[in-house]
Amino acid sequence: VQLQAFGGGLVQPGGSLRVSCVVSGSVFRIGAMGWYRQAPGKQRELVASTTSEGGSRYLDSVKGRFTISRDNSEKTVYLQMNRVKPEDTAVYYCNADLFARTRWANYWGQGTQVTVSS
Repeated sequence: VQLQAFGGGLVQPGGSLRVSCVVSGSVFRIGAMGWYRQAPGKQRELVASTTSEGGSRYLDSVKGRFTISRDNSEKTVYLQMNRVKPEDTAVYYCNADLFARTRWANYWGQGTQVTVSS
C-alpha cells in the first residue's frame, strides 16, 4: 500500500496549483485523508483534512484559498491551491487512514515540492 503525490511545482504569487495523491495497493476502506506541509526550518503542519463522511477543516492561513476534495472511487485526494503566497512554499505531504490487510493504519506519501515565487 502506497500514497503517491503529484502536481507540485513552481507557481507565481497569486496563481493556482493543484496537487493530487493516489492510494495504490489493496485497500478495503479509506478513512480520513489530509495534506500536511513542511517548510525549511519549520515543523510539519496540517494544511487541510477531509473525513470519509465529507467533512473538512483547514489551517487558518489557507481558509478561503485552498480546497481539499476526494474521489473515493479513484482513491485520490486533491488540494486545490488558489491565490498562493510565498509563505505557502513547502513540501506537501499527503496522509491517509487506510484499512489494508487486517487493520487500520496511517500512511504518508513521499511529498511534493510547491514553490511560490516570481
